[in-house]
Amino acid sequence: ISFSLQQDVIAGFLYAILILVVFHPVVDLIDNFNLTYKYAPLIIITFEMTAVERIEEQLASLRIAKRSMLSKEPAYLLDIDVSKPAQSESPRFLAVSCSNKSIKVYNRETLHFLREYRGCPGILNGVRFAHGCDSIVFSACSDGTVKCWDTRLATQKAVQIFSGYPSNVFISFDINCSDLIVCAGTEKVEKDTFLVFWDARGVTNCTSTTKEPLGVYSESHNDDITKICFHPIKPNLVVSGSTDGLVNVFDINKDNEDDALIATCNSDSSVSFIGWSGTDYKQVYCMTHDEGFCWWDIAQLDTEEAITLLHVLDVRDVVCVENKSLHYLVGGLYHEKAEKLFLIGGTSTGNIHLISCSADGLSLVGTLCGGHSATVRSFCWNLTDESLWTGGEDAQLLLWKPGGVERSLAKKASMKIASSVQKRVRVHNSSFKSRKK
Repeated sequence: ISFSLQQDVIAGFLYAILILVVFHPVVDLIDNFNLTYKYAPLIIITFEMTAVERIEEQLASLRIAKRSMLSKEPAYLLDIDVSKPAQSESPRFLAVSCSNKSIKVYNRETLHFLREYRGCPGILNGVRFAHGCDSIVFSACSDGTVKCWDTRLATQKAVQIFSGYPSNVFISFDINCSDLIVCAGTEKVEKDTFLVFWDARGVTNCTSTTKEPLGVYSESHNDDITKICFHPIKPNLVVSGSTDGLVNVFDINKDNEDDALIATCNSDSSVSFIGWSGTDYKQVYCMTHDEGFCWWDIAQLDTEEAITLLHVLDVRDVVCVENKSLHYLVGGLYHEKAEKLFLIGGTSTGNIHLISCSADGLSLVGTLCGGHSATVRSFCWNLTDESLWTGGEDAQLLLWKPGGVERSLAKKASMKIASSVQKRVRVHNSSFKSRKK
């Protein structure tokens, strides 16, 4: 045994000498370069910037590849989601929430219409596919339920109904990344506003059953809960946004609402969109109904550092100021490859602006023109191939791809239909801000 040990020691010593002989000159060269060449840090930063710039150029090169056939019953396209396939497959389906109280399902590549679901008598709000099964699609309903359909079945009947309490009117929802928990947010009824939770297990193999809530959070918001977004990789974390201006982060593994509330961030205005960003998604951002933008680093909660990365009262005063061509914000998305947060905004005539975010401010990446003819309401980004789907008030569903080429198709004129959504959207002005402050 001692002889074998001696052999191992000698071998290790010789191996260490070999590493020093081979790599030591290279290490010296790198050290000397960093110490003696004054532009070394700039070169390193340039290499990192080049990767980001490549992504930004790719996004700016997006062109229309497909345009859906217009339906006989025109409607605003309010929300879009793409199915989440197994790693070895490509997503097959695209679902759209429409202002005519329906969910429409399309082939995600051809945009051919496949089927339609309705939430009668209620109004459907939002659409999400399950993460583990690309045929299961959810939507919240104003009748106090979250409905779930299986696109493999010919029936229009929901395979699962998550029922709330009698007074609940759901206007937002999400399902966590493990497909175990569904959460929905309510409108304010009298003095009550709720986040309602359900157990979503078994949804892929059940037949039209109704599930009762696991419980509710009722103390953290005091107005309509407009948005809910679970963490992309941590199933126990969820963020909610409300017209009360608050953005709350919860850990639902905790026993009660007080312990579950990790952070409360104030946007000073009514929240229209929320999301996660940053490495390991430790940052939270939101947009407001008066086109404001807030960005917080939740990882700094237990430090002395400020958690606010950026707060822009009105993005329209910062981006596209010269020609005043930014009229509204649609949403945002964190790009993992570029490690960059991007916002999407647009004009009332259908142009789409891609906006890059940093702690130093916002900057325009590019503008997508020639697609929509009215306000863009929804989008979905597929980071695998950089595809972008957009939907708007012109009832058009578009697929954009880098260098995409569209076959000739007449562009739909802007629709002037009266949507039920218009009646439900609350307009916020400076007086709201002054009251909050």
